Amino acid sequence: MVNDPLPDHLAAFETEAAGRLDAMALAYYAGGSGNEHTLRRNLQAWSELDVWHRVLVDVGGRSTATTLLGVDLPAPVLVAPTALHRLAHPDGELATARACSATGTPMVVSSLSSTLLEDICAATRSPVLLQLYIGERRSVAEALVERAEAAGCVGIQLTVDTPVWGDRHREASTGFHLPDGIDVVNLRAHAPQPGPGATGGIGEVLGWTVSPSITWDDLRWLCGLTRLPVMIKGVCRPDDARRALDAGTVGVVVSNHGGRQLDGAPATAVALGPVARAVAAADPAATVLVDGGIRTGTDVLRALALGATAVQIGRPVLWGLAVAGQDGVQRVLEVLADDLDRSMALAGCASLDDITADLLQG
Repeated sequence: MVNDPLPDHLAAFETEAAGRLDAMALAYYAGGSGNEHTLRRNLQAWSELDVWHRVLVDVGGRSTATTLLGVDLPAPVLVAPTALHRLAHPDGELATARACSATGTPMVVSSLSSTLLEDICAATRSPVLLQLYIGERRSVAEALVERAEAAGCVGIQLTVDTPVWGDRHREASTGFHLPDGIDVVNLRAHAPQPGPGATGGIGEVLGWTVSPSITWDDLRWLCGLTRLPVMIKGVCRPDDARRALDAGTVGVVVSNHGGRQLDGAPATAVALGPVARAVAAADPAATVLVDGGIRTGTDVLRALALGATAVQIGRPVLWGLAVAGQDGVQRVLEVLADDLDRSMALAGCASLDDITADLLQG
C-alpha cells in the first residue's frame, strides 16, 4: 500500500494525475476530438439530471449487487476499455486487473492494451471482456477472439464508432507516439506494422488498427464466429440498437468514445434513455451499458434510472493508475461504489430495482 492517503473523490485523482503524467500521456488520456464539445457535454449532461428523491423509505439494508452476463457483481460498474495503461504506470493493465480482482469489478480490456490479454486475465479473478476493433484484415480480429475464448473472457465488445480516428488536437500538439518498450502488443503479433517511432496523433500511429469499411455484415460475422456474447460499443441511436440485437448481439454500450470521435455526438446521458427504451421493447433481457462522463455515484444512479444495466468507467481508472498504481485504481473503484451506496440511501432506494425512471421525472 502507498504511504500517503489517497483522495476520497474522483476529481482529486484527476488533479493529482495531471501533475504526474508527462504531457504526451496526459493529452492522450484527457483529450477529446475537434473542439471537445462532446467531451465537455458528457460531464455536464449527467449533472443536469435532477434526482427527485423519495423520503421516509427504509434504506437500512441496502444492496448494490447485480448480475451481468450471468455473473454476480457487487456493484453495477465495469472498467471501460482504455488503451496503453503503461503510459500511466509501469505495471499498466496488470495493476488495473489486480484492482478489479480486489473489488470484484469486471474489466473490459482494450485491444490496444500495452499488456498481453492472457497475462491480464491471469492477474484477476474478476470477469474479463475483450474490446475489439475489426480492421482491414478480419484475420486479426479472429485471432484475438480465439485468444479471448482460450483465456477465459466472458464477452466481447465490438467498438463501432471508429471507422477512422477522430481529429484529436491535443494528441497532435504533444506528438503522440509509442515510447520504447510500450506497444499495442495484442495486435502487433497478428498485424505487423512499423513499431514505435511515428508521432503526431493516433491516426498516424495506429490508423491501421481500424477500417472505414466495416458494416453490419461484419457484426453478423463476429456473432457467428464466437461462442462468447457480443455487444456493440459506440451506439447513440435507437434504430442502431435494435439492428444490433437483430444481428445477434446480447446488448449495446451507449458511448461516444469519451468524446474522442465525432465532436458533436450527443452526450451519453442524452442518448441513453431513447436507446434503453428501444432495447427494452425489442428484448427485455438484453444488456444496456453506458460510459462517458460518469464521475459520481449519483451519476451511476442516474444511468440506471435511464435504463442502463450497468456503467463503465474509463478516465477515472487511468487517473487512479497514474497516482498510485493498483492501489489508486482500487481506491477509485471503492470511492465510486461507496458513493453509489450513499446516493441510493439519499434517493430512497434500498436496491437497484428501486432505481426507476420516476426518480428523474419528479
